[in-house]
Amino acid sequence: MSRVLVIGAGGVGSVVIQKMAQHPDIFSDIMLASRTESKCIAIASKIKGVNISTASVDADNVKEVVKLINEFNPELVVNVALPYQDLPIMDACLETKVSYMDTANYEPIDEAKYEYSWQWAYKKRFEDAGITAILGCGFDPGVTSIFTAYAAKHHFDEIHYLDIVDCNGGDHGKAFATNFNPEINIREITQEGKYWEDGKWVTTQPHEIHKPLNYPNIGEKESYLIYHEELESLVKNYPTIKRARFWMTFGQEYLTHLRVIQNIGMANIEPINYEGKEIVPIQFLKAVLPDPGELGENYSGETSIGCRIRGIKDGKDKTYYIYNNCSHQQAYNETGMQGVSYTTGVPCMLGAMMFLQGKWKKPGVYNVEEFDPDPFLALLGKNGLSWIEETNIDIEF
Repeated sequence: MSRVLVIGAGGVGSVVIQKMAQHPDIFSDIMLASRTESKCIAIASKIKGVNISTASVDADNVKEVVKLINEFNPELVVNVALPYQDLPIMDACLETKVSYMDTANYEPIDEAKYEYSWQWAYKKRFEDAGITAILGCGFDPGVTSIFTAYAAKHHFDEIHYLDIVDCNGGDHGKAFATNFNPEINIREITQEGKYWEDGKWVTTQPHEIHKPLNYPNIGEKESYLIYHEELESLVKNYPTIKRARFWMTFGQEYLTHLRVIQNIGMANIEPINYEGKEIVPIQFLKAVLPDPGELGENYSGETSIGCRIRGIKDGKDKTYYIYNNCSHQQAYNETGMQGVSYTTGVPCMLGAMMFLQGKWKKPGVYNVEEFDPDPFLALLGKNGLSWIEETNIDIEF
């Protein structure tokens, strides 16, 4: 019986709360908080059988978060707000000596820069406070890192080549929409590409490197090399890796819209003056694009996300592919949210469960691959995200 504070009431937050409510023996008391409490109330009103309270909080304001933590007295704070807010929430957790978990690494609001260094710098302070910080417990990052840890534990003596592949084979029927917060999504995919090879980072132009890849039950999709945060922690925690890359699929119509958005300056994160007021173009764009949380009803198709790995086992070369396919419609039927929110929300709930059950609990700051993957993966399929393994196959790299 545990008390958990969830900060963030978007599509992922909605899935997290609904999945927690399916385990009332573990999540006995939940508070859902965000800047707009009405969003929290709307989510909580649909859920029965669990005690869910709501609150308004500015997650950028450490004092406000501290006050809320002290009032509710949770064992764990689950951050599914914006990545800009990771550090203020971690500061509040330190002040109140309450453990912390998130789904995405910190990035500064004024620069599209993805590094764990800011959060890793908290390690000693969390150790001294006797509390845990679990970083990146969504799907990617999150399950992809746990898949890698599982492969290292059960299938390889050394991992040499890692390719994380993320395909959204769905169709939401919109001319242009993002599957999670547009501001974060567009910043992520328009930055320079980067991958790890032979002990150093190699930088590419955005979408410079791409190739067709085959995805289970979806088929061939053009896949683009981009930088993704879990690469940074995985090459650190698995030093035998010679090359690590991340690939994501984009349709041509999506890329055309994206190029126009960039060319006319709507992807800019620097404020501009408009009729005497300061606005950030990408934040204005977010306001006029479809809400990712409302895409689910007409979303067809599925996602396919996994790890394609090559390495050594018992002195022999081995290939290994571990992945999940998630139906957008099945996700919507269960939670009212599309598959991208679902594939992030389910692992987030499970990470919280792992902590509350004492399976992922030790003082300090840790990425998910630093914990035992077995108890997590034993429950992943039972909670809606089944996973499949294939060995000694053509992994297309």
